[in-house]
Amino acid sequence: MIPFSDEDLLGPVKDSLDKIRPMLQNDGGDMKLLGIKNAVVYVQLVGACHGCPSSTSTLKHGVERQLRIDIHPELSVVNIPLGQDFDIQRV
Repeated sequence: MIPFSDEDLLGPVKDSLDKIRPMLQNDGGDMKLLGIKNAVVYVQLVGACHGCPSSTSTLKHGVERQLRIDIHPELSVVNIPLGQDFDIQRV
């Protein structure tokens, strides 16, 4: 169980994602933080990362790994594809 509320996680998650963002940008991509609900971080890969065959690996072995190192080992990350409707309230 994660001992933080979703609101408490927002700042640390943003900081952690900022560590990874330059790696994505170097390859012509980036990501947007869409929200956090029940310790699941929802992002959207954009630019060259959108649709990249390696995006799943980047998400799990890059983004999620960094979040778990920096914040808590039970955090997870989910990519919401471009064009897919997303409402954090409905998750």
